Amino acid sequence: MFATLKQIFNPKNRDIQKKILFTFAALFIFKLGTAITVPGINLDTTNLEFLEIVNAMSGGAFERASIFALGVMPYISASIIIQLLSMDIIPYLSELSKQGGVGRNKLNQITRVTGIILAFVQGYMYSFSYIKNGSAMDYMSYSLVLTAGTALVLWIGDQITQKGIGNGVSMIIMAGIIATLPSMFSSLWTELVNGGNGFIGILTFALFILVFLAIIIGVIFVENAERRIPIQYANKSTSTLGKQNYIPFKLNSAGVMPVIFASAVISIPQIIASFVKNADLSLFITKYISYTAVTGFILYMLLIIAFAYIYTFMQLKPKELSENLGKNGGYIPGVRPGSETEEYISKILKRITIVGACFLALLAALPILFSEFSTLQTSITISGTGLLIVVGVALETYKQLESQLVSRTYTKGRKGRRR
Repeated sequence: MFATLKQIFNPKNRDIQKKILFTFAALFIFKLGTAITVPGINLDTTNLEFLEIVNAMSGGAFERASIFALGVMPYISASIIIQLLSMDIIPYLSELSKQGGVGRNKLNQITRVTGIILAFVQGYMYSFSYIKNGSAMDYMSYSLVLTAGTALVLWIGDQITQKGIGNGVSMIIMAGIIATLPSMFSSLWTELVNGGNGFIGILTFALFILVFLAIIIGVIFVENAERRIPIQYANKSTSTLGKQNYIPFKLNSAGVMPVIFASAVISIPQIIASFVKNADLSLFITKYISYTAVTGFILYMLLIIAFAYIYTFMQLKPKELSENLGKNGGYIPGVRPGSETEEYISKILKRITIVGACFLALLAALPILFSEFSTLQTSITISGTGLLIVVGVALETYKQLESQLVSRTYTKGRKGRRR
């Protein structure tokens, strides 16, 4: 890691340094936008606890009713919808998914248009949580502002992807989560230490930091954990001599998506209740479907585990993996090609996914349990899902940066040998 940092600050790598500076400048613009509140919004009447994951991914912009309140969530929702529809549900989308780079570009355009449409729909529905007794134009104008904010955030993300470092959308999500950490720790110090708790307050603050670091270490361990299935090739010319080939399956292949899915499903009844303004429905949701209710908490955990399985098998299709392996002349030692290979891969995925799904459920449960058993203010919490996003994006960005440096060193070495 230190060698990589040394290479980054090498004067010969000024182009990479410019990419990093451009990324920070773009993220600063995003953060600046999260502080701009839409005019005419009364924040005192807003109760958005059921959309905590959305608020965290937008850097607190949702809670502040910022112009970037929706962030990239509509785009993520649209990408999920398009992925599902591409699974032989809509033939046109299925054909595009099989056309390589050209098809992916068209799918990306369709996803963005769908994301903008979803941004308007979501903005209109959420406007009833911000605006009380407003006119139709009030709700419409607020929706248009949020839609324009989402379009601008997506454009910033594109600029980061093209001219900066890492995936733009992922970097924006990570930046939003990181931006909330300083204020959280400041509030924690003020409440525990400056609040007159003395030495006990300092010990509690230190314990909170240790738990926070322990969660980060656990997330890094799980993110890097993988199950490697060895493979061999019938044609030796397709394999590298002296090197073991394998198919790596991550312990948590679904990432944070199951938590986002589950949060979206849980939030739908609350959004509907805010939309229809039904007191009895709101009371029922608070008692039985809210995160703080026992039944709602159990439902939330079960949804995360279920979506972890669905998303994993949607991304890693055992049948396609088995077919591609056979086409390349590969096979798993001791397993017959074809249906047996498909069943073997499915069995492996089911076993490792249950571990990853339970880990995701634990991370999602941490802030809920912390808020229930802690007397600290709601802005102070241990967000495991937020840390999962930050660590995952940081690791991917570091690997991308490292591969660029290695590729550059290799290219320079080859040029030197030719001379």
